[in-house]
Amino acid sequence: MSFHFFILGNLPLAEGFGINTNIFETNIINLAAVVAIVISFVGKNLSALLEDRRKTILNNLQEASQRAAEAQERLNVAKSQLELAKKKATEIREEGVLRATQEINNCVSQHEERLSKLDEFKQETVQFYQQKAFKQAYMYVISRIMSRVKERLNKGLDATYHVVVNNFYVSRFTEYNP
Repeated sequence: MSFHFFILGNLPLAEGFGINTNIFETNIINLAAVVAIVISFVGKNLSALLEDRRKTILNNLQEASQRAAEAQERLNVAKSQLELAKKKATEIREEGVLRATQEINNCVSQHEERLSKLDEFKQETVQFYQQKAFKQAYMYVISRIMSRVKERLNKGLDATYHVVVNNFYVSRFTEYNP
């Protein structure tokens, strides 16, 4: 669509009103008029819209920047918590190893103590049975000797000599300490 305006300035004053038949000039004039009308009516609204758009974009950028800063802060907090957790895990692991080592050493020392007590008990038991066997053997030998002595004394001795020999041997046996 093209708008044709009558321009009074192009007509000579003496000639009067008329129509400009030059299409190129008419189109340029019409375009200039349309641009002037658009700028005068739409320009204020367009600049207000552009200004609102600029403010919205600036607000969005500020909010995005603020959210990025908050996210970075949360990331830093999370990283510090991660490092703290790693440190705590390392401490717990080291403490666990230390306690396990102490428990192993404790068990080993208790086992060695029990073994030494068992060895002592074994030695005492062996010694007890050795003493018991020695005592039984001693008693057997003594009883056999006594019975032979009585037998010999009964066979070839008279009553007075028999008493003297018995007293001699009894006194020797009473002096004997095993």
